[in-house]
Amino acid sequence: MPRKMIIDTDTASDDAVAILMALQHPDIKVELVTIVAGNMPVAQGSINARYTIELCGKDVPVVEGADAPLTREIYRAYFFHGPDGMGNMNYPTPKLQPRPGHAVQALIDTIEANPGIMLVTLGPLTNVALAVAQAPYIVKNVSRCVVMGGAACTVGNITPAAEYNIWCDPEAARMVFHSGLPIEMVGWELCRGEANLSDEEMRYCKETINTPLAHFAIDCNYSALEANRNWLGDPGLGLPDPVAMAIAIDPTICTRSSKHFVEIECDGTFTRGMTVVDQCGVTPYDTANVAMWQGLISKFDRQPNVTVCWELDAARWKALLYQCLQQQEERP
Repeated sequence: MPRKMIIDTDTASDDAVAILMALQHPDIKVELVTIVAGNMPVAQGSINARYTIELCGKDVPVVEGADAPLTREIYRAYFFHGPDGMGNMNYPTPKLQPRPGHAVQALIDTIEANPGIMLVTLGPLTNVALAVAQAPYIVKNVSRCVVMGGAACTVGNITPAAEYNIWCDPEAARMVFHSGLPIEMVGWELCRGEANLSDEEMRYCKETINTPLAHFAIDCNYSALEANRNWLGDPGLGLPDPVAMAIAIDPTICTRSSKHFVEIECDGTFTRGMTVVDQCGVTPYDTANVAMWQGLISKFDRQPNVTVCWELDAARWKALLYQCLQQQEERP
């Protein structure tokens, strides 16, 4: 019996590959894709998600949601993913249309109807924050909430201290991290270094796997590859959302994780959106230096609120990606 999943996304190129992986994996059934503002405006993110779904020969409901952060001005990631979010590949407009309604209500309804469902977030957490604020009872129905967001090592990709998804709407992230959802935080740093796709591995996707999906996965990330190398100094193509999806599909790909209290910085000038991880367990002490943590600690009855993923098996994450790119199904 496939595991049920909801994907909340601001679909640009790496989100598209993550969506593809979930759709193509035989053990996953995607019940719903919700669109949030972030990398792209909601309308463009919706187009990108629907094109990806159509390319995979699937029919999954796509529902559009929050078109701006809760309180912040939106800051797009055109500089990273290109103006269309898909490396300027000029893909055709999908025939698949978005479903009517709003993503927040769709999240509530789908989670309520599917106890044990997995939630995977690939963008800012605005939709999810609004859903748990409106219907906090849905939290108990979510078996895992895998969040591609944050930087547990405190090396950011949008500022020195913050990862884009959390930085884009830190107030929403704080609400979600305080909600009681069973969060597994997959920081962007897990996609770096040896987890990057090298030139040889990208050639393997296009020349050896050589399916339409393999070409799509590499081609749509052209802008991201250039930005990753020229701006962030990584050796190849970093795919943070597919790495998070790989861990959602197979949790054992994360080789080291631990539970910690994690707070989101919303007020700092230089640290906005920072995921502050109490790695050494200093916050539960009843002392003045950590007094600001006591509300979070008491709320969770002194049990850490987030599972932090620290390391992954790079070879196995890539093997899972390759497996999904090979599973090209016949279109209806």
